Order: sequence, then C-alpha cells, then structure tokens
Amino acid sequence: MAATDPETIDAFHRGAFHLVQPKGRGHRAGMDAMLLASLVDHAGPFRLADLGAGAGAAGFAVASRLREAEVTLVERSQDMLGFARRSLALPQNTELAGRVTVLPADVTLTGKARVAAGLPDDHFHHVIMNPPFNDASDRVTPDALKAEAHAMTGDLFESWIRTAGAIALPGGQLSLIARPQSVADIIGACGRRFGGLEITPIYPRAGENAVRILVTAIKGSRARLTFRAPLLMHDDAGSHKFAAFVDDLNNGRHPYRRK
Repeated sequence: MAATDPETIDAFHRGAFHLVQPKGRGHRAGMDAMLLASLVDHAGPFRLADLGAGAGAAGFAVASRLREAEVTLVERSQDMLGFARRSLALPQNTELAGRVTVLPADVTLTGKARVAAGLPDDHFHHVIMNPPFNDASDRVTPDALKAEAHAMTGDLFESWIRTAGAIALPGGQLSLIARPQSVADIIGACGRRFGGLEITPIYPRAGENAVRILVTAIKGSRARLTFRAPLLMHDDAGSHKFAAFVDDLNNGRHPYRRK
C-alpha cells in the first residue's frame, strides 16, 4: 500500500473506536460488520478470532464493547493488513491497542501450516467471520482489492468453517453474517463441527425479501437448528431511519444474544 493511497478515518460506535479505510477502492466496512460484532456476548476475559478481518471493523467493535476481549484479526491481504495496523496506531484507539493483534494468515490453511501461521487448535472462545459473499455469476468489480473481499472462490464456507471448528475451544461460538442464499452451504459446512445453529433473517422492511442472515452456532453442540424472529432494519415503509433495536446493535449499545 503506497503512502499516498487515499484513505479515510471513520468513527464507529458513535466515536468509541476509529478505523482507517481505503477511499475509492477496496471493501469499506459498515453495518454488516457491526451486526456481526453484536453476536458476541461474553462475561469475563475471552479470546476471539476475526477471520478475514479486512481493516478489522468487526474485531475492533467487539473489543470496544467488551473490555476483556482479546481479539486476533486474521487477514491475508497485505493492503488490508496495512489498514488494520494503521487503525491500531490511531490515538483514538489507544485503549484497544493492547488487546487487538493483527495476524497475517490465510483462513483456508490446514493442519500444521495453520498452526504455524498462528492459529492453534482449540484456542478461541469466539470465532467470527464475514466471508466474501458474491457468487461467481455476479458482476465482477474492476477493483481488485474489493473483488478479493467480495468474491467467493471454491467451497468457501466449508474451508472457513473448517478452520473455525479447528481453532475454537469445545463449546466455543461461531458467529457469521452472510447472504440468505448461502444458508444451505453454511448448515452443511457446520455439519458435526457446530450445532445449535440460530439463524436470524434480516429484512429491510416488512414485505421485502431478506438481504442477510445472522448465524451463531456452538462447537460440539447437538442442539437443533432454530430460525429466529426476523430483524427489520427499518420500521416504516420508505423510511431510511433504522429501527431502534437495530440502531442499538449497530452502535454497540447491546449484543444480539443467543436464545
């Protein structure tokens, strides 16, 4: 990443933390990352891995809300690793800097290569992910950095959830956000690794189709899958104001707890 590359410094959780992000290229974090972070709820100290963390928005959001979290941002893109490191160095994030670590690693590594990269077996209480969500049939962006963050390659959910299953502690929680079209792939990839799936569809407004799903699951659980009541982003037709509960999740006021 060249020093002259355009970037912005953006406030999240109403100024509780700030993120350095690319301007005019690459993936810029928003509500998806904040909703993903809201799925983490833990009392006391814990370790969290944010797989494919990008600039680190979701991991930073967890560390900001839960002051005993130790967060590892796992990312393979050198560009995005640079943004995450620059975010850690911001004076606005001083309180978080000692609890957030940037780890250059490919989420799809397996076995000894994964462990050698810094992702040991049975280590994290929470694993979160916002995997690339565009299908191969979708229109491809000419922005290479954005394409890397958005485009699925191969059996993505199988490889990412396989890693989550390896690095999570027994009883640890997997949390992810994805497109509704990926629900079957996610359930299949969880297989016997994770059970007790709780899936929440997210709708823009009443009468509209779901645009995202929130998923949590527990390593080693044999509990049945549950589809939770939907989240409506906006209460009123035509309104762009977020529903109060969604706004609380987006700004780190409350977690979205498992049932």
